[in-house]
Amino acid sequence: MSSRTLARHFHSETGQSPIQWLTGVRVRHAQELLEITDHTVDRIAAQVGFPSPSNFRAQFTQTVGVTPGAYRKTFRPAPR
Repeated sequence: MSSRTLARHFHSETGQSPIQWLTGVRVRHAQELLEITDHTVDRIAAQVGFPSPSNFRAQFTQTVGVTPGAYRKTFRPAPR
């Protein structure tokens, strides 16, 4: 199967391109890590598979609507 045919079938099943779907999976995993770990944003970017921290920040902000740091401040439980 050609990559174009795969992309067309994938889009018809999911409503997204393969890269859009993969980015969504990576961002959701990053959200979880931001909530439960003290890892730096750069480390989380690498852990979830983004090619660079700046790319991660841009994709995260575009997908979620806030920066990774702002997300962490909002959704991370306060220390006891």
